[in-house]
Amino acid sequence: MTEDSKPLLIKRYASRRLYNTETSDYVTLEDISGFIRDGREVQIVDLKSGDDLTRQYLLQIIAEHESRGESVLPVSVLNDLVRSYMSGNVSVVPQFLQASFDMLRDGQSKMVENMTSMNPMAKMPGMDAMKAQQDAFLKAMTGGWTSGGIAKTEPEPEVEPSEDLDAIKKQLADLQNKLSKLK
Repeated sequence: MTEDSKPLLIKRYASRRLYNTETSDYVTLEDISGFIRDGREVQIVDLKSGDDLTRQYLLQIIAEHESRGESVLPVSVLNDLVRSYMSGNVSVVPQFLQASFDMLRDGQSKMVENMTSMNPMAKMPGMDAMKAQQDAFLKAMTGGWTSGGIAKTEPEPEVEPSEDLDAIKKQLADLQNKLSKLK
């Protein structure tokens, strides 16, 4: 396992302060949220007992974002989550959510791969600008989730003024037709 793939170990002291073991400094929930947005897995453990507190802190991060008006999950989904955990029956909701997020990440990965690898359309004028817009859209839609760097945005390349706008529109229409046929 490489260093980048190991979870970042955060230790919680008795004072409830969180300590980043890699950088030897204290961190906040916002710092931890930033690590996760950057694609890093984290593990938060209680220093004294060794208990894994990761789930508790991740839920706290979501709750804080919700309390600031940053809607993370629709109310109907939150209601369904509460119902599934309060019903006494074994719930399939956690496995369903995990599978859904896995499919979302895989779909993003395949879409970016199709846009960039061995695709003859990738060499068309204006494709770099379209890819940058697509990356920005994906990052906005997923809140920065990454899977192997998928949601990273690159600076938008400057469009040459000599490019013909009509030719770009035609190429875009052709691309949309080809993408619709892939579905």
